[in-house]
Amino acid sequence: NPDEALEKLSPQKLDKTSLEEDNPGAVGLKRDVGLFSGIALIIGTMIGSGIFISPKGMIEGCGSVGLTLILWCLCGLLTTMGALVYAELGTMVPESGGEHAYLMYTFNKNRDRRNIYKGSSCRGSRSFSRVPAFLYDWVALFIIRPTMFAIMAMALGTYAVKPFYPDCDPPAIVVKLVTAVAMCIIAFINSYSVKAATMVQNVTTFTKLIALAIISIGGIVMLFKGNTEHVSEGFQDTNNDPQKVAIAFYNGLWAFDGWNSLNFITEELKNPTQNLPRAIMIGIPLTTVCYVLANIGYLAVMSKEEIMISHAVAVTWGDRMLGVMSWLIPCFVVASTFGSSNGCLFSSGRLSFSAGRDGHFPKFLSFLQIDRNTPMPAVLFTLSLSLCLIIPGDLSTLIDFFSFASWLFYGITTAALLVLRVTEPNTHRPYKVPLFIPIVVLLASIYLVIAPILQNPGVQFVYAVIFISCGFVVYVPFIYMGIHFKFMDTVTIIIQKLLRVAPTGS
Repeated sequence: NPDEALEKLSPQKLDKTSLEEDNPGAVGLKRDVGLFSGIALIIGTMIGSGIFISPKGMIEGCGSVGLTLILWCLCGLLTTMGALVYAELGTMVPESGGEHAYLMYTFNKNRDRRNIYKGSSCRGSRSFSRVPAFLYDWVALFIIRPTMFAIMAMALGTYAVKPFYPDCDPPAIVVKLVTAVAMCIIAFINSYSVKAATMVQNVTTFTKLIALAIISIGGIVMLFKGNTEHVSEGFQDTNNDPQKVAIAFYNGLWAFDGWNSLNFITEELKNPTQNLPRAIMIGIPLTTVCYVLANIGYLAVMSKEEIMISHAVAVTWGDRMLGVMSWLIPCFVVASTFGSSNGCLFSSGRLSFSAGRDGHFPKFLSFLQIDRNTPMPAVLFTLSLSLCLIIPGDLSTLIDFFSFASWLFYGITTAALLVLRVTEPNTHRPYKVPLFIPIVVLLASIYLVIAPILQNPGVQFVYAVIFISCGFVVYVPFIYMGIHFKFMDTVTIIIQKLLRVAPTGS
């Protein structure tokens, strides 16, 4: 019985479902996401434009076909291991918000975990136990999630307008306008209905899997016809520079980012104790297989040199293999980027929701639209930040910050699981990952944080440290001391009236 299982999840018996049983008409997130939609969210967020446009970063760093394919598999393996760590945390702490929820549970032992559903915000904590979760919120809400959404949407805008400028690069202003329109449409869908957002995710995921199947099957057919000269190169020209191979590994991990998306919406997942681990164990290995087969499909038609000079590998492949139907590939790329952008915003809104609910950010971010039970203020907050990021257009520095900060907090969250294994060994865990897996993920995270600084030190890492430190400066007056500006109450009331939103449980 799922309800009985949920009752055993933690000593506090934290459970959104129990609140709905107490008050069935309460405003709250509904469990509308099933196993298939959960798998679609993971796959759809991970598979964006990268595999269709520019897998050349892996080949450039590896030098050989054989090492490139091995590195794709290793990236998938590390991602799967990290996701299994999050599966244990997500079933043990069945809250939305991903890392935020797990860091709060691990380090903030004095938290009244049921009051969060009554719209309370714990101000004036007089404790530093919330610092890890707050710093994650600070970095994720202002940099990681908006940057991720902006990058995906910019790729969407670029390839949506490219057919209208076949002989030159499209004007930057046109790309930005189309990107902004697409972002607003995605935000509208996510604010309108959870079911509509999941339906969009399911359809676009199915579309991109069809595209990858076409590329993979087409390549396999060519291999059977004897076009094996590129694949058969094996480990010829393998790069012996470990720094370049490490950069290639980084590029591969970027293609897998979004693997933790389902952990942000745990409260909306049906039977999370079973469906969260199942979705992870199906979604990430399937994505890895798709990536490897797609690369084999490319190499069956194009040489590695041709892949490295191509600006859009899948488009070049389509021109050679699909003839008059080659226009399908750009359409698939646009659908793929739309789906990954939708999945990113869908999960990002839940992080803003959780941070507001726990008093780390303005309380109105945790409010839900009373007619649709969607976190509209949180979605609009992420949209606003992402729109600001596309104005300058150059996201390169933020991308470096993104990768550094992401793996920093992946490592801290993995360390939190190891801490819980020691401090709460008897807590019920519906899914328990073998101990060696979080150890490997923690060591990999440490390497992925330190290696870029040592190999290519730059001012962007100084900016990262300064920005994270600023989060601590904000924490002391507003969370530790509980300083509250009265005008924020007026802002909250205006937003409630304007958007028709209310606290969960009301």
